[in-house]
Amino acid sequence: MASRPDSKSGQLAPTAPSAPSYSGGQPGGRRSPVTKGPVVALTGAASFLGTNVIGLLEEDERIARIVAIDIKPPSTAGKKTRSYEVDFTQPTAEARLGEVLAAERADILVHLAFLSSPTTASAWAHELESVGTMHVLVAARHAQVRKVVMWSQTLLYGAHPSNPNFLSERHPLRADRHEPFFSDKVEAEAEASKFARRAPGSVVTILRMAPILGPTVHNYMTRYLAHRMVPTMMGFDPLLQFIHEVDAIAAIKLAIDRDVPGTFNIVGDGVLPLSTVIKLAGRIALPIPHPVAESICALGWLAQVADVPPTFLKYLRFLCVADGTKAQKEMGFRPAYTTREALLDFVSAQRLRDVKLLQENVA
Repeated sequence: MASRPDSKSGQLAPTAPSAPSYSGGQPGGRRSPVTKGPVVALTGAASFLGTNVIGLLEEDERIARIVAIDIKPPSTAGKKTRSYEVDFTQPTAEARLGEVLAAERADILVHLAFLSSPTTASAWAHELESVGTMHVLVAARHAQVRKVVMWSQTLLYGAHPSNPNFLSERHPLRADRHEPFFSDKVEAEAEASKFARRAPGSVVTILRMAPILGPTVHNYMTRYLAHRMVPTMMGFDPLLQFIHEVDAIAAIKLAIDRDVPGTFNIVGDGVLPLSTVIKLAGRIALPIPHPVAESICALGWLAQVADVPPTFLKYLRFLCVADGTKAQKEMGFRPAYTTREALLDFVSAQRLRDVKLLQENVA
């Protein structure tokens, strides 16, 4: 099996090829015995979200079994977790996953095998996210999985000068489709909607999350705010919103526990101007004319030294914040952290990392 390219996201880390890992019933052989409580399968089980959700499920007495699916076992796997190695970029992924889901009698599938940050390995990312999601959902339909919970992002709404102050779930997804990071995820959402139509009686929940911040998560936003000099677009100061890592994990767990079909914005309360975000982070804003910034960013992205491709610069110019009312009313989701509190929790941890880095450089 080919190893996974570095996404620079902290979510789907590179790994060396290894032998398949089994700790339960063999796919294609005798089916696992029926157990009380739901069986929850997770793709992207070794990612940041996956490992943390599995940690919660291990402690939940109502969950009978956890099926971890990734190219390596999750670090939080316990007695209830059975790990299977499946690479969604391989042509055998659909059949392999179908065998696993059927053998384990999975009731719920949590699909988290998405990149949290863009990568220059766009062909590989397309196979993982767009084609991979198609394989995942076909396998889920054949295995008669009752519920699918899928992670998505509010970035897919796109940053536009015509955006309203808050974007509801009815707003079209207008992110730049020429950018693979966005187009692959939009296609994945379309596959989830198709699954809901083709599998009557199933529950499909899509969680569109604001950029995740917190003390332990690593993604394009945490790297952006970790720079001492933070680039901004001259003449622009858009509003931003975040979701704390604890609330992101809690929203997934809530969707597992409750049958809430539909698409939901998962966001922290409140918004902050970019200038305030940079000030609270203790960083220095570096205003750059956006035509110049796009050229610099494009060259840096090609050289693999920039954190994001130039399409992301639109989010430093225009509004892209979502309305979380539907999630509160229909899911019962209420974030424990506001946007400001999520930022400050990240900042506190980042300051410790800055001090440690300074000490290492001095030493």
